[in-house]
Amino acid sequence: MHYETLLVEIGTEELPPKSLKALSDAFTEQLTQQLREQDVAFGEVKSFATPRRFAVQLLAVASQQPDKVVEKRGPAIAMAFDDNGQPTKAAEGWARGNGIRVEDAERLVTDKGEWLLYKASVKGQSLADLLPSMVSNALKNLPIPKPMRWGAGSDQFIRPVKTVTLMYGSDVIPAEIMGVTSNRQLLGHRFHAPQGVSLANANDYESALESAWVIADFDKRRQRIVNGIAEMAQQLGGKVVEDADLVDEVTALVEWPVVLSATFDAEFLSVPKEPLIVTMKDDQRYFPLVNEQNELLPAFVFVTNIESKNPQLVIAGNEKVVRPRLADAQFFFESDKKVPLAERVEALGNVLFQQQLGSIKDKSDRIATVAAAIASLLNGQAAIAQRAGYLCKADLISHMVQEFPETQGVMGMHYATHDQEPEGVATAIYEHYLPRFAGDELPQTVEGAAVAIADKLDTLVGIFGIGQTPKGDRDPFALRRAAIGLLRIMVEQGYSLDLSELVQLSQNSFGNILTVPAEQLHTDVVDFLLGRFRSWYQEQEIAVDVIQAVLARRPTNPVDFDQRIKAVTAFRELPAAEALAAANKRVGNILAKVEGDIPTTLNEALFQEEQEIALAQAVQQAQTVTAEALDQGDYTQALTALAQLQEPVDAFFDHVLVNAEDEAVRQNRLALLHMLRELFLQIADISVLN
Repeated sequence: MHYETLLVEIGTEELPPKSLKALSDAFTEQLTQQLREQDVAFGEVKSFATPRRFAVQLLAVASQQPDKVVEKRGPAIAMAFDDNGQPTKAAEGWARGNGIRVEDAERLVTDKGEWLLYKASVKGQSLADLLPSMVSNALKNLPIPKPMRWGAGSDQFIRPVKTVTLMYGSDVIPAEIMGVTSNRQLLGHRFHAPQGVSLANANDYESALESAWVIADFDKRRQRIVNGIAEMAQQLGGKVVEDADLVDEVTALVEWPVVLSATFDAEFLSVPKEPLIVTMKDDQRYFPLVNEQNELLPAFVFVTNIESKNPQLVIAGNEKVVRPRLADAQFFFESDKKVPLAERVEALGNVLFQQQLGSIKDKSDRIATVAAAIASLLNGQAAIAQRAGYLCKADLISHMVQEFPETQGVMGMHYATHDQEPEGVATAIYEHYLPRFAGDELPQTVEGAAVAIADKLDTLVGIFGIGQTPKGDRDPFALRRAAIGLLRIMVEQGYSLDLSELVQLSQNSFGNILTVPAEQLHTDVVDFLLGRFRSWYQEQEIAVDVIQAVLARRPTNPVDFDQRIKAVTAFRELPAAEALAAANKRVGNILAKVEGDIPTTLNEALFQEEQEIALAQAVQQAQTVTAEALDQGDYTQALTALAQLQEPVDAFFDHVLVNAEDEAVRQNRLALLHMLRELFLQIADISVLN
C-alpha cells in the first residue's frame, strides 16, 4: 500500500453564484464521508470552488482499503450435527456458501453457547475501483432543488458537466461520471486561457490553474477581492458599504478577480442613498462608497473577471450601465414626492393584507390605535406614535418601494421628512420594521418601538385569530420572527410591558372580525410569545432547565422574565443549588399528594422537633429578606438569600417526619413546607433544575 494526493474535480458550465460555496462544501463532505465508510485512509482535505468547477484535494490517501478478516458465524453446534455427530444439512449448506467443508470450520465459544465459525480474509479494494461510484453518489446527494438535463443523455445535474478529473498522484483514475470520461484536462479561464491546462500531478492543482488564470481557492479569491476593494476605497477617500453576502456572491462570479473603480454624476446624490445603494449592489454587484459621515460618494468599486489591457474601456462600460439605473431611482424619487404620504394611505384600502383581516389600510388604522396606547404606557408621545402608525405602510405603494422593496420604511422616513411631518414621526416610520433579522438594530425611540411592537402584534393576533397558526416549518407570515423581534425590543431596550395587556390591546383593535374565541386566542398568543423565549435563550447558551424553571411560573413581562432567567442562572452555580432543587422537588411531591386545603399560617405550639423550629425561623427570616429584594425586582439577591435555607431544609428532612400520626402536627408541618415552596415559586420552579 502506498499514499498519494487525490484530486477530484467536476468542471461545469457557470454554477449559480449564491449556491456555489454550499455545493462545494456538501460535495467535500459527501466524498470524505464515503472514504471513511470504506475505510480508506486520508490526511488533510482542501476544497476548491470557482464559477466553473468545484474540487476536492486530499493528501496522503491510501491506494486501497486495508485487508480485513471477516468472521461468519454458522449454526449452533446443537443444530450443526445430528445425534451421530454427522453434519446436518444446515451446517453443510452454510459451509458450502463459504467455500469450505464443515470440518474446516472453527468453533466460537461464548457464555451463551457454541457455534461454527469461519474466518475469511478479505483483500481490500483499490481506490481506483472504489472512487468512481463514490464520486457519482456524492454528486447525486448534493442539495440541488432543480436539476437539469443536457444533450441526449439522461444524467441530471445543476449545470451541464464539461470535464471530470480524478487523479491519484500523476495517474488518471479511469471513470465515466455524468457521461464524461475522466482525464487530466482542466478548464482554464474562459477568456484568458480557453484552451485549458493539462494537469501533470494532483499536487499541482492550484498552481496549474493559476497558470491558466484561475484562482481555484474560494477563500484566497475572496481575500484578494476584500483587500482590493479596501485599497481602492482608501485611494478614493471613502470606505466600502460592508456586505459579506455580496462579497461571497462576487467571489462566486469571477475566477480571476480584478478590482476597478468608477464614478457617477453627483446630481444623483439628491436621491436618498438607500435606493442608490440597493440598485448598485443588487442589480450590478457594485460596492458603493461612503465617507466618514456615512454619506454616499459619487463613486463605486467593482470586480471584473478580465485583466483588460485597456481598463478605461471596462470602467466606461460600467459607468454607462449604472447611469440608467440611477436615473430610474431619481425619477421614482421625484415622482413620489409629488404625492404626500398621507394621501397614499387611503389607496392602501385597495391593497390586501389578508382576506379575512382586510386591507393594509385596515392594518394601519389598528397599528395607529395600539401604538398610541403603547407609547402612553412607556411615557412616550402618543400622538407621534399614532401618526407614525397611520403612515407607516404608505410608502408600500410608492414607485420607489415597488421597484426596490428593500427600501420600505426608509423611503417612508424620507417622504415623511419631505412632507414636513414631525421628525419623530419620520424616525418611527423607519424604525417600525426593526429588527428585520437576527442581530439587527432595534428602534432607538420610544415611539418607533411602540409602532414596531404594535405592527408585530397586529400580525400575530390577526393570523392566530383566524386560526392560521404556524405548523412545523410552515410560517408564511413569519410569526416566529415577529415574536422574537417583539421580545428583543422589550428586553434589550428595557421596556417593562406586559404581554397579556399588549395582546388584549391588539385584540380590541380588531373589533369582531376574528373567528377564534377571544379567551382562547389571548392564551394562545401569549403562550406562543413565551414559547419563543426557549429558542432565544438556547441560542444564548442558557441551560434548558433554567428556561423551564422560569417558564413554569409564566411571567408575562419580558423584562421581568429576563431578570428571572439571569437570577436562576446565577443560582444554579451556587453550592446549595443542587440540594435545594432536590428538596423543592421532594416538597412538591409531598404537597401534590395532600387532599384538601393546607393551613396558611403556622402554629408554633405544635412544633415538636428543634429542626422544624429552626426551619420555621429560617423561612420567616427569608420571607422578610426576599420581600425587600422582590420589591426592587432583584431576583438574584432573593435567590442568594434563599440559598441559605439549605442547611435547615436538609436537617428538617433528616430528623422530622412530615406525615406525623397527629393530624394537627402533620398539617402544621405541611403548612411549613408550603411556605418554603412558595418562597421559591415567587421567582421560578427550581425543582426542575438538573
